[in-house]
Amino acid sequence: MTAIDSRKRWVGAVASTLGNVLEWYDFVVFGFLSIIIAKQFFPGDSEYAALMLTTATFGAGFVVRPLGGILLGMYADRKGRRAGLTLVIAMMTVASAMIALTPGYQQIGLIAPAIVLCARLLQGISAGGEFGTATAMLIEYAPKGRRNLYGSWQMFAQAFGALLAVAMGSALTHLFTHEALESWAWRIPFLLGLLIGPVGFYIRRNLPETEAFQKLGQHVKVPFSHVVTNYPRELFVATALSAALNVMAYVLITYLPIYAVQNLHMPVTLPFTVLLASVLLRVATIPLFGHLADRVGGERMIRVALIIFLIVLYPAYYWIVNAPSMVSILTVELSFALLIGASNSPIPTALAGLFPTEVRSTGLAISYNIGAAIFGGFSPFVLTWLLHVTGNNMMPAHFCAVFFALGLVGALMLNRRTSHMNDFSAQPPSSLSSFPHGDSNR
Repeated sequence: MTAIDSRKRWVGAVASTLGNVLEWYDFVVFGFLSIIIAKQFFPGDSEYAALMLTTATFGAGFVVRPLGGILLGMYADRKGRRAGLTLVIAMMTVASAMIALTPGYQQIGLIAPAIVLCARLLQGISAGGEFGTATAMLIEYAPKGRRNLYGSWQMFAQAFGALLAVAMGSALTHLFTHEALESWAWRIPFLLGLLIGPVGFYIRRNLPETEAFQKLGQHVKVPFSHVVTNYPRELFVATALSAALNVMAYVLITYLPIYAVQNLHMPVTLPFTVLLASVLLRVATIPLFGHLADRVGGERMIRVALIIFLIVLYPAYYWIVNAPSMVSILTVELSFALLIGASNSPIPTALAGLFPTEVRSTGLAISYNIGAAIFGGFSPFVLTWLLHVTGNNMMPAHFCAVFFALGLVGALMLNRRTSHMNDFSAQPPSSLSSFPHGDSNR
């Protein structure tokens, strides 16, 4: 591989992850500012009602993610990874601009919440297409022997986007008064987030198409029904791993600090401290785990990490439930962050290896977005309800155990011998239904 080839690979890797950075940055910023956004865009004398409307608007983005994944995944499988990623980041940027620039309810009435709702729907559709297309491009760019490292940049991008948002939230609260935040300063993080979009669009538009996609020659237009009917095993494995991955992110990273305040009566300052520490640790270690996975095997690392998770999950929650303190919760959160890094780093490569080139983006998009939208995004809502109904503070451990066990089943079904990762040759349409099942991520 020449120096130019190496540079192009890394440019492609950076371009592939920029959309994920923007997605998670917007996600965390919107959540951080949800109370202020509720007052800006939604009518009513009740702050609770306005906040619930904001939460519902936020959740609408998750609802449409599977649809966006299917449509944009099929587009990327037909038109190319470059075309798919360019369209995705353009949609993300437009959606961010709509939120940042829309006047409030006091200025334009019901048009304001309608625009914000449309923006969240557009964000959801574009986010649905981001992971599958970007992962396909990352893995197809990656040299053999470094695919887990390249794939881990997807997880790194998510953590880095969250880190930027947390840093922005901290800066806002320190630099501006509450009155300034509610008046105009809340728009600053969305406006700054727009800087990522044009840069990402320019880089993605000028990327060369991946060799794997070019080898398809005349692009094969595979219908959605073909993916579902001919790859049920692959879709199950990918969805199981995606469900485990997203439950880790939304329950153990995002929800655990909030749970500690609401249910364990910890100080309200705890979530920010714990979230910042865990995100910093993930940013620092995810690429290292990706590199390690290329040495020891991605499937093995996923399985071992999930088994350790199932072993330590109950003792960890038992500790923080019965002895809640900054030390216990921070120790548990950082331990979870390490295990999340170890298990998540190889997962993008493992998922990509389940599907051949001509259906890779679609297969990834379907499975990942089911995990993200259904099992991940709504986990905090489901857990809040379960905790209220049962009064059992160990409920998050029970909830996570179910999905980690499901993920382990999926990980045990990964099969290196029948991988699509080591064969980038085009397949004729007539042989599509005879593709082998399985995966390798090395």
